[in-house]
Amino acid sequence: MSKGIALVTGAAQGIGRAIALRLASDGFDVALNDLVAKKDLVDAVAREVNATGRRAFSVCTDVSVEAEVKGMIDEVVKALGGLDVMVANAGISGKFRHVVDATVEGWDTAFAINTRGVFLCYKHAARQMIAQGRGGRIIGASSAAGKRGWPVNAEYCASKFAIRGLTQSAALELGQHKITVNSYAPGIIDTPMLDALLLKNGGDLSKQAISATAAGYIGQPEDIASIVSYLASGEAHFVTGQSISVDGGMVLS
Repeated sequence: MSKGIALVTGAAQGIGRAIALRLASDGFDVALNDLVAKKDLVDAVAREVNATGRRAFSVCTDVSVEAEVKGMIDEVVKALGGLDVMVANAGISGKFRHVVDATVEGWDTAFAINTRGVFLCYKHAARQMIAQGRGGRIIGASSAAGKRGWPVNAEYCASKFAIRGLTQSAALELGQHKITVNSYAPGIIDTPMLDALLLKNGGDLSKQAISATAAGYIGQPEDIASIVSYLASGEAHFVTGQSISVDGGMVLS
């Protein structure tokens, strides 16, 4: 028997893939979202979900476009029968620039995906969950960079700080509908996004981040998936409005 229906954005690889597979192993049927350009990767994750015995549904959309987000949720509900867990994971790293060199275009791009995309997922998932009347779990992606600023990374930090405010406000509004709203704040995690960042920065970013942690090593996508697994569970009914750090002690708060 299914525990419910979960939708994970940015599910083609990295943290999103790990979350999708963990939720499937927990007993959820899982809808998988990413960009059209990543359809083959999304379909591969869908096959992995199916191999666990759970249903999978692939839907490729741009989460920064409201009509596409609404359509995505409508498609998931039609295909799988509802929506119980929304994981707004999709995001981009942004470009490393000093504030004085930052551009409006770069700022807007970071906020379009990292902030507006999460907002739209929260909004339309909440509407669906309220209509269903059975509560739900809404979970978004913040970052260690959403808890403290970092040099040459203002646009990314600002876009992830915004998720914490959005999450807190949504939690206060949606609690009456038995919907919890939380976010996770990863530190440095071994993903394709990290590989791309290291390629651009000659590995210095990794060394700096590791030296700033208590654990002294890089996290794995499964470390984030385990937190999402808990937040999606019935046991987490009394946890809401939080941004939970999973960063090896990079930010102590």
